[in-house]
Amino acid sequence: MIKPGIPQGTRDFSASVVRRRQFILENIRSVFETCGYEPLETPAMELLETLTGKYGDEGDKLMFKILNNGLNEPGNIDKAKAGFENVLSGKSSTDLTSRALRYDLTIPFARFVVMNRGTLSFPYKRYQIQPVWRADRPQKGRYREFTQCDADVVGSTSLWNEVELVRIYRNAFNNLGLDVSILINNRKILSALAEKCNASDNITQITIAIDKLEKIGIEKVKEELLSRGMSSEQVNIIQHFLNISGTNNEKLAALDELFKDIEMGKKGIEELRFVLEHAESSNPTLDLTLARGLDYYTGTIFEVKAPDTVKMGSIGGGGRYDNLTGLFGVDGLSGVGISFGVDRIYDVMDTLGLFTKNLEQSLQVLVLNYGESVAHIAAAITYDLQQAGIAAMFYPDEAKIDKQFKYAEKRLIPYVLILDEKGDKQGTAVIKKLNTTIQSEIPINSIVSHLQNL
Repeated sequence: MIKPGIPQGTRDFSASVVRRRQFILENIRSVFETCGYEPLETPAMELLETLTGKYGDEGDKLMFKILNNGLNEPGNIDKAKAGFENVLSGKSSTDLTSRALRYDLTIPFARFVVMNRGTLSFPYKRYQIQPVWRADRPQKGRYREFTQCDADVVGSTSLWNEVELVRIYRNAFNNLGLDVSILINNRKILSALAEKCNASDNITQITIAIDKLEKIGIEKVKEELLSRGMSSEQVNIIQHFLNISGTNNEKLAALDELFKDIEMGKKGIEELRFVLEHAESSNPTLDLTLARGLDYYTGTIFEVKAPDTVKMGSIGGGGRYDNLTGLFGVDGLSGVGISFGVDRIYDVMDTLGLFTKNLEQSLQVLVLNYGESVAHIAAAITYDLQQAGIAAMFYPDEAKIDKQFKYAEKRLIPYVLILDEKGDKQGTAVIKKLNTTIQSEIPINSIVSHLQNL
């Protein structure tokens, strides 16, 4: 006998959970559509060469790779063995695997743009809502299979796109009733920091270490930077940068002073000032500790944090990538995008009790089954209700009426329709509102209009 189970880091979703998730997604989707974004879907698996090298070493390690077909066939066995040896030594082998499950939606989006650039209208604005997979260690708020919800604009360098994305975040979370913190920074600022330290070659190591600041604290970040070969003087400059505080304008003023002789820094400050000024009504916060440790970001970076009362961390993020399509041989297409962490958003809203009870109501009416003599009339009334757009169900079995009422209560069905055993289409029926004393006896031919009014 097989014991039923599912892989770690994956979940089943019951009806109530699915409806709550749909509530989240439809609210976000409506904001995307209002701002002119078009839907896109891409395959669950991509060629391994499409994904590798795009997320840094840590990202490459977390990809779910798919074994090639036919590895046990006589002509492939030796290749498969050699492939396994390569994998055990930390390398990849196309003899063993040439495909992987999607790690995120951004790289597949860039691949799609390159493949279809002759038919797209630029700037191309797309949103995408699909599952992704990461071979991560499962824990609260971190899953191996989860849904991403992205919006990107490609083919435009205008900072007005960044302003719009900040507003999209604010509007979407307002619609969901979540008061979140929208944090922004700029990778040019981090590049300027590396230049200030005379460590431009170590920009990736610096951003990776800074990205861990909230998790491991400043002392551990300093230890990590020192272990990567940086001097105490360089680490002190980075610590001074991370200690900059105050209002957005005060932080910008401090950056003006710190990077007054570094062109990359001045450009990053100029971009930050523009976005902060024009998106001021959406209340973004300049966070200089924000690094977003993905290699392809080049400009503005975003992160959304849940309310402090819920220990969840990031529930959204994104940024500007000036040449993502260059990875596929097409230069000059700049893009910027954001992502909503749907699964974490769900957990936050569930913890805060923000889902209303009516989200769990799918059926509006249960037509009770009083036996064979009136079953055909009850079924016909049910069909009439469905045709009128009212979610209705005829209880299919001749069960005790008490059992049928309990079924309605468990399904949170607000109304039950009662036909007596002698009922006919010219007779009457009783519509009862569940868990109340409210009920009405009305002609059968008026049931649809009566329930529509309710």
